Amino acid sequence: MALVLHAAKTNKNSYKTLIAAEYSGIKVELAPHFEMGVSNKTPEFIKMNPIGKVPVLETPDGPVFESNAIARYATRLKSDNPLYGSSLIEYAHIEQWIDFASLEIDANLLFWFRPRIGRAVYLPPAEEAAIAALKRALGALNTHLASNTFLVGHSITLADIIMTCNLSLGFSHMMPKSFTSEFPHVERYFWTMVNQPNFKKVIGEVKQTDATPPVAKKPAQPKEATKPKKEEPKKEPKKVPEKPKPEPAEEEEEEAPKPKQKNPLDLLPRSTMVLDDWKKLYSNTKTNFREVAIKGFWNMYDPEGYSLWFCDYKYNEENTVTFVTMNKVGGFLQRMDLARKYAFGKMLVTGANPPYKVQGLWLFRGPEIPQFVIDECYDMDLYDWKKVDITDEAQKERVNQMIEDAEPFEGEPLIDAKCFK
Repeated sequence: MALVLHAAKTNKNSYKTLIAAEYSGIKVELAPHFEMGVSNKTPEFIKMNPIGKVPVLETPDGPVFESNAIARYATRLKSDNPLYGSSLIEYAHIEQWIDFASLEIDANLLFWFRPRIGRAVYLPPAEEAAIAALKRALGALNTHLASNTFLVGHSITLADIIMTCNLSLGFSHMMPKSFTSEFPHVERYFWTMVNQPNFKKVIGEVKQTDATPPVAKKPAQPKEATKPKKEEPKKEPKKVPEKPKPEPAEEEEEEAPKPKQKNPLDLLPRSTMVLDDWKKLYSNTKTNFREVAIKGFWNMYDPEGYSLWFCDYKYNEENTVTFVTMNKVGGFLQRMDLARKYAFGKMLVTGANPPYKVQGLWLFRGPEIPQFVIDECYDMDLYDWKKVDITDEAQKERVNQMIEDAEPFEGEPLIDAKCFK
């Protein structure tokens, strides 16, 4: 049985496997007549991937889904494949950059891209956060590439293939020259990669976008649905743009989201604390922070309507590189965006030498950590959570120090402090 990749020809995530196959001398066929939104909804496809995402690779031993996993599978079919390096440390670095390409580049590009084309709610603060996180990641990548032609070693590896495919969404659709010129080594790297014969064979010619696309207008909710059809018969065509056509380099496709349900936190009794008032006080206090902001916080704090939590990263021994540690925290905050309406947080990175400590303070609406946050943000499991006892003066003082970015913090220098508000 041949390897069959179920995906559209222009899906950037299918490019990863097809390019890896070209370098590895492995034959991977695209499923004939694949149509996004149709082929991936069939019972046969759902059997291969229960949530209908693409791409999916059909193999003699069963299906594989998730694009990075598929690319890894195809690469490992060839023993001693140079795409996976020539030593254990090179293998580790390749995996490191694959994760970086997914968590720091692709994730932030998608947070920016999807609302712009109408596939997610457009929120300017969320977009600003995504762009800031993306720029930080591109800055780190740019620094690495200043002295390296490839991500790992002296030849193309799977890390370069996945990084380039993820960057292609940005260059083709979101990041004009005015944006990428800030990262000249990333530019040089990207254009070098996409012009390699094996890349070009799969992707074809790549053209950088001239401008970031405008925000898609949200289709009006058809009020006619509650009226007799005869009243507005001519408005039927307006239903057509409800679901924008997928972009050529669209991300892995998921089924349409279910109708939005009321958040349980909105049903809680009214609190005397107005979260936005605290966030404004925090942001606008520039001097005398203890007397103004900290004192104001405790005057506002409502222990019946809100709860305070300390969190400590479980795997601090892994935090040996400062920028990777800070990017890890940045990614966590990005994924916490779903809780922005109901939370305020501070995350600190401390330590004179590695391994560095990651600690945080969070204010959540309600007496416990909201269940939807626990369910939706996988990073929550990476931390130990402890509810703050505000009757304990030592814990209360720790809250104060974390809010004001006190340095040193618990005897350690403060490397970075990030605020979620």
